[in-house]
Amino acid sequence: MKNQQKVINYFSSKFKLGVLGGGQLGKMLLSETQKYDIYTCILDGSLEAPCSQICNEFHHGDLLDFETVYTFGKKVDLLTIEIEHVNIDALFKLEEEGLEIYPQPSVLQTIQHKGRQKDFFVKHGIPTSPHKRFSTLNELKNEPISFPFVWKSAQFGYDGTGVKIVKTQNDLDGLANTACIIEELIPFKNELAVIVARNKEGEVKTYPVVEMEFHPEANQVEYVICPARISNEVAKKAIDVALKVAESFQHIGLLAVELFQTKNDEILVNEVAPRTHNSGHFSIEASYTNQFEQHLRSILNLPLGNTASKVAGIMVNLVGEEGFAGDVVYKNMSEILKMDNVTPHIYGKKQTRPFRKMGHVTVVNNDIAEARKIAEQVKKTIRVISK
Repeated sequence: MKNQQKVINYFSSKFKLGVLGGGQLGKMLLSETQKYDIYTCILDGSLEAPCSQICNEFHHGDLLDFETVYTFGKKVDLLTIEIEHVNIDALFKLEEEGLEIYPQPSVLQTIQHKGRQKDFFVKHGIPTSPHKRFSTLNELKNEPISFPFVWKSAQFGYDGTGVKIVKTQNDLDGLANTACIIEELIPFKNELAVIVARNKEGEVKTYPVVEMEFHPEANQVEYVICPARISNEVAKKAIDVALKVAESFQHIGLLAVELFQTKNDEILVNEVAPRTHNSGHFSIEASYTNQFEQHLRSILNLPLGNTASKVAGIMVNLVGEEGFAGDVVYKNMSEILKMDNVTPHIYGKKQTRPFRKMGHVTVVNNDIAEARKIAEQVKKTIRVISK
């Protein structure tokens, strides 16, 4: 439906936006739906999900259960996600019955399985590291392979879970006996990301290239730096590759494209996420239009907002400290609040455990080098522990 925004009144109306998933991404999305006064319905498997107390309607249920997802979808006017791990068959049935779902079920089906995702890149000429698919770990063990390589569970990996660098045969022990892929271990200078927004009219915008620094053990992002400290030439290559990925998927919504900058300044796609993403959290404070508002604009077929940065921004992930599990305590919060241009976001998870994402802090500054110093100070000061 062309110019859909002129037909449907989303604002202060009976229109219901459904969201599969009620975690921190959903919570930050709700800040934007509240700004626009859009009625929201959330489905999540946890009664204590961060969204549970702040949406208009909260529904408790299994995101992977066909009937639960299908029944929820029948209650809303448009459906989106904040997590990929949802029942695809239910989404296809709802789509057949006329419900608008963004990102589209076909896009989700490809992306939620890392093997299909990698095959998609190869089919569409998108530069990526060589890979092989296996139906089980046992099948992998019986294959003549060269070490080292990266092992990834085909589904349900997140925040470093389901990813391991395998250096020897012994490293295979303890991995899940499930469908998986292995990838060639690429020597790289930087891990980068580009978020692409696309609406139903085909309008496309990209956020600036960001640089990601990872925790060496947990394989989680510790810092997201915008703009990335790379040349203009490399930045253009990264954006061009991200746009090619978006064009290939023809997705509606946001697409976070994670990239490697190789030693020779080639750009390779690592993987993608069809939703708002950790690599875009800086945008809440640093961009003219943050990624969560942009997600709403894109799925509702509204004009896309300005993706330029007002100021340099660095996001610091707050994760549960090793050795602590239980009721969460944010130690030294008052110390970081004394720092200028430092904004904490607490996700509302009551229980901490090692490396669980509990929040993030954004540091903004006209000088990216100064922002990075302050971000390091924030990381060293605040502690996410338990009582």
